Amino acid sequence: MKVLFIGGTGNISTASSKLAVEKGIDLYHLNRGFTKFDIPKVKTILGDINKPNGLSELKKHHWDVVVNWIAFTPQDVERDIELFKGKTKHYIFISSASCYQKPLSYPIITESTPLHNTLAVYSNNKIKCEERLLKAYRDENFPMTIVRPSLTYDTVIPIAIGGFKEYTTADRILNGKPIIIHGDGTSLWTVTHSGDFAKGLVGLLGLTQAIGHAFHITSDEILNWNTIYKILAESLDCELNAVHIASDFICKIEPYYIEKLLADKAESVIFDNTKIKTFVPEFKATVPFSVGIKRTLKWLDDNPEMKIINQETNQRIEHILKAYQQVL
Repeated sequence: MKVLFIGGTGNISTASSKLAVEKGIDLYHLNRGFTKFDIPKVKTILGDINKPNGLSELKKHHWDVVVNWIAFTPQDVERDIELFKGKTKHYIFISSASCYQKPLSYPIITESTPLHNTLAVYSNNKIKCEERLLKAYRDENFPMTIVRPSLTYDTVIPIAIGGFKEYTTADRILNGKPIIIHGDGTSLWTVTHSGDFAKGLVGLLGLTQAIGHAFHITSDEILNWNTIYKILAESLDCELNAVHIASDFICKIEPYYIEKLLADKAESVIFDNTKIKTFVPEFKATVPFSVGIKRTLKWLDDNPEMKIINQETNQRIEHILKAYQQVL
């Protein structure tokens, strides 16, 4: 099976690239040649998907599957539809579970949960991408599948404030500084290791029954935010100095966090993964957060240049803490 990943060496996609190669898939990456990360047996086509005049080599190929990991706007998928129409048997769009209804009217999320998130530009754009692809499937028989990851991690720290591509909150924990947990920390969340996500994604490659369908792929482990931060602190061999602050208050003081909290992580989410398990029976998430985060921290120790401490984030955290102390 000949597969193209647009992207393929990111936080989520690297594990999927490695698993695809392990399964004997003839995998190509389209990238600009800037990444230093090399995956054995992956072939590279140099090019920028956003610069169609430089894609002459890409246009020579036909594909069994194309996966676009870096499409974010309706214009991106419109370009892909034109570029890969008649050139691929299967196109997979990586969307986001943040597209699901906020606030939720029912706490269990299935693929039929409404897509409605007006608070987040990112999520709203992903919804519009999905709508365009569904129209292309209905009207033009474009062979698309939609995949919605939730908070998926490998080389990033999956927390609400001062994490992901930052080491800011981890550094605060290491130095005994107070960190913020939104709300009372008891809302429920799911974090998924990219190695687990890869099992579902790779299982969908070329699966004709999946055409026209949408899937989310997440762990079945349900944690509350207090537990997530506690596990992070324990993995750093530190005590947790947490301050619980209502999400509404955080966003009033620092509107920057509206999309991260009110449009996403302030909600309790419980994902029903029945559909991906039905279509890909071998899918099973086996990496608990207590194990996966240690791998992430080890990777960061081995790549210290990626321990990014964002002083703007520190300033926002201190601003929120100061404002909160004034109203106590």
